[in-house]
Amino acid sequence: MRIVAGRFRSVALSSVGKGDPGAHLRPTADRVRESLFNVLNHLGVIEDARVLDVFAGTGALGLEALSRGAAHVSFVEDGRVAQLLIQQNVSKLKVQQEITLIRRDALRLPANDAAPYDLVFLDPPYGKGLGQKAIAVLVAGGWLAPGATVVWEENAPMQPPTGFEILDRRVYGDTHVTLLSAETP
Repeated sequence: MRIVAGRFRSVALSSVGKGDPGAHLRPTADRVRESLFNVLNHLGVIEDARVLDVFAGTGALGLEALSRGAAHVSFVEDGRVAQLLIQQNVSKLKVQQEITLIRRDALRLPANDAAPYDLVFLDPPYGKGLGQKAIAVLVAGGWLAPGATVVWEENAPMQPPTGFEILDRRVYGDTHVTLLSAETP
């Protein structure tokens, strides 16, 4: 697993190999990240964005965004193995000042006391309905900026919750990516 493009291009990240089912770690493949970020670049949503990587796992999605010009990334992860991997990857890239690690369950986040986020990566354990619940928590807690883009990975196509519209849908093997836009008030 490596950073695909940007200022950290080709840097190898700490990895869990093919995944760690016990820790629900299922890294997004390099080719999927490359294709996904091509779409996000086309939409113009990465440069200077505040990024929230929910169910962050290894942190590869958030770190890819940082490599491609995001201003700040906050990782939400409650798994110890994943938190260690994120810390290792952040240290490797020397970006401690550009990230925040929120060691909490994504479904138990408090109200956001910082600026809201422009771009959100949502990669929950597949097939458990956690994405819908996490989006509700993010909306209720003021985590999303008006017009925020949400990138939602699942094992099936996802329907947009109330207050969101579909920007795009992509399928990569068994991964379905739904890009949503939060409606502006």
